[in-house]
This record gives sequence, C-alpha cells and structure tokens, in this order.
Amino acid sequence: MRWRGKPRHSPDPCSDADTTRGTGRAASLSGVRAGAHRGKCERTHIHPDQPPLPLGKTRIGTPAHSARLALLLRYAAGTLEHLIDMTHIAFIGGGNMARSLIGGLLKTGTPAANLRVAEPLAQARESLGRDFSVATFDDNRLAAADADVLVLAVKPQVMPAIHHELRDTLQRKRPLLISIAAGVRIDQLERWFGNLLPIVRCMPNTPALIGAGATGLCANLRVTPQQREQAQHILDAVGITRWIEDEALMDTVTALSGSGPAYFFAFVEALENAAVAQGMPRETARILATQTCLGAGRMLVESNEAPATLRQRVTSPNGTTQAALESFSADQFPRIVARAVGAATRRGEELAAALDKD
Repeated sequence: MRWRGKPRHSPDPCSDADTTRGTGRAASLSGVRAGAHRGKCERTHIHPDQPPLPLGKTRIGTPAHSARLALLLRYAAGTLEHLIDMTHIAFIGGGNMARSLIGGLLKTGTPAANLRVAEPLAQARESLGRDFSVATFDDNRLAAADADVLVLAVKPQVMPAIHHELRDTLQRKRPLLISIAAGVRIDQLERWFGNLLPIVRCMPNTPALIGAGATGLCANLRVTPQQREQAQHILDAVGITRWIEDEALMDTVTALSGSGPAYFFAFVEALENAAVAQGMPRETARILATQTCLGAGRMLVESNEAPATLRQRVTSPNGTTQAALESFSADQFPRIVARAVGAATRRGEELAAALDKD
C-alpha cells in the first residue's frame, strides 16, 4: 500500500505532543490552532489508500486522542464497506433463496455488476437478468471463474454432482465458499471441493424470502475475520444471523429455525380449524389466527422479554388462557415440541450421512 501523506518522522498535526522541539511536552490544541489542525487531520487522514496513524502517538483522554480514535473507526468502517463493494459474488443456482439474497444485497448497496448467477433453466435466467440486471450463465464454471465469494444455492442432493465442474476452478482461485444447502457438513464440502478452501456453512429459512430470515452460520478454520464479515453481510441482507461455533449444533439450527416456520404454519392451521369447528367462517378464523401469530411474534422481538414472561402476563388466574394452557400441559405440549425438534435434528444427520455414500 503506497503512503501518500507526510513521512512518519514528520510532526503529526493530530498529536498532542510537541514533537517539533523533541521535548515531548504536551501541547494543547485550542482556538484557531486547534481548528486548523482538525481540518488538516481530516484532509490528511481520510483517504481510501492512507490509514490514520496509530493511537500510540496521542495521550488517552486528550482531544487529539479522541479525534484520532474517531478517524480510525471511520477508516475501519469505510475499509469494510469498500472491500464488500469490490467483492464479486457468484451464485450457483438461481432459485428462491438465491433471488432473495440477490435482492437483499442490491438493496444494501451491492452493485449489480458485482453479482452473477449460474442457473440451468433458461426461463429462470431470463427472469434473474430482467428483475435484477445481473449477469447470468448456463455454465457453472463461467459464473465462478472470477468470483471472490461463491454461494452454493442448490439442493443437497445436487452438491456431489456439481463438484466435478467446479473443483479445479475453486482450487485455482480459492474463493470464500458459502453453502446454504441444508444438512451438508463442512467436511463433505472440503472433500468435494478441496480442503484448502475457506468454507462457511449456512442454514437460512424461508422468511428470508421477505427479508425476515434467521440464519445460523458456521466456518472452518481457513475463514479469515474479513471473510466472516463478508459472509455475514451477505446473509444479513435477508434477516438476522448468528454464528454457531460448534458445527454439531447446525442440525439443531436446521430443526429450530430452518424447519421452524412450518411449525408455526401448522399451529396457525390448527387454530383456524379449531375455530371453524366451533362455527366461525374460515376466512375470519384465518385472519384472526394469522394476525395473532404476527402480533405475538412482534411482541417477542420488540419487547426483548422472555417468552415465559409474556405468556405469564397474558394469563389471568382462572381465566380462559389458563384453561387453554392447562389443556396443552395435560397433552404434554412441551414434550411434543421437543420430540418434533429431535426428529428434525436426527433427519438432518441422516440426510448428511446419505451424502457420504456419494
């Protein structure tokens, strides 16, 4: 990186030390002199190719130290944004989840020129190009050729087949590899595409289609801090993200948030049917049940209170809610849910094991 400012031995206009006399005496920055120095600092230091000088030249607690710290933070934020803007991202697969991620990235400022998609279906390619103005390909290798980040947005059962096309390309370029295929383990991805690749395994869910997703991410040891930021930036475009340090818990993520939307749909469906059985018109029952689910979800998110606290608050002693909850308890509702999550977790493990045979 070329340094365009003054040499490091020159007096630092942001320093609170009198370096011109070599005495190290503190020099206060006040009045017109301080304003002039602040202006010079901003002109000298905020440059995309020139980082601010380190904090070590300023005394903690002084105006100069605070100014330098602010400059460092601004530089760091600008550097990350610059790196993300310069990143070329290729998607293998142009289905619903890829479309959601592309749309989210465009909304957060990623240029369309930085995105490309490989999709075998001509109609889907035309739709992607028309809707998002991104480059589309029918050849996975062409899409992946110059990518800094490669997002594998395909079904798990397709993964073993595409590695024959991509392995050589990925070994030459060694981009960050992001997989959103449910149940596919990092060691399987390393075996198929090469164990020298930085790999992030992700498990998004279908609310990502409306920008309200929940995604768990897990990285191998070759992923750098910068690449973790890149992966999180991509998935943050469609909702919230959480890093999972123990990959064994990714099957739990799949069972919790990956499959979770279907649990809520099933519960709302059961509420609707129960109301219809009592004589309520189905349309009315659906609207009331759906809005109740939405309102309860918003309360959980926006109140930052535990579900148990909110449940207790709405449950009056000897009231209707208590009667319903006691019925749930008699039918062992918590155990029903635990068994369901356990079944989904085991199925995820089984699906991953089946891929080991390929």
